[in-house]
Amino acid sequence: MSDDQRPVLLFLCVANSARSQMAEGLARAFAPASIAVMSAGSKPSHVHPASIAALNNVGIDASTHSSKGLDDIPQDRVRWVITLCAEEVCPIFPGDVLKLHWPMPDPAAISGTDQLSAFESVRDQIQAKLTELFAAWPPS
Repeated sequence: MSDDQRPVLLFLCVANSARSQMAEGLARAFAPASIAVMSAGSKPSHVHPASIAALNNVGIDASTHSSKGLDDIPQDRVRWVITLCAEEVCPIFPGDVLKLHWPMPDPAAISGTDQLSAFESVRDQIQAKLTELFAAWPPS
């Protein structure tokens, strides 16, 4: 199946800068080839440099990622949505899809010397959830 026809696993949050970007990068590395992986936010901003660094530290290049809104993804192909918000109100995907919620703390809320370790901690939590998800794919 071509990339343009595969069903989409979408990671959704507010800014599409940290958690959903890391989830997209990790999922692309581990997902079955039969699905496309994307991320978006209700108020897209920019990809946080610490997201790129945290992924790079596990061998995933996210330097070409960009922050996207729902209008930037093929909503008709989305079959699964995973929201990652914890402290803020998560956006709602307007479709009849399987919806999962993995509340993760926003590592961008941490500043100073602990910021990268906060991103790496959230990255590791997301990776553990993805390992469980793909071991029992597809989710039901």
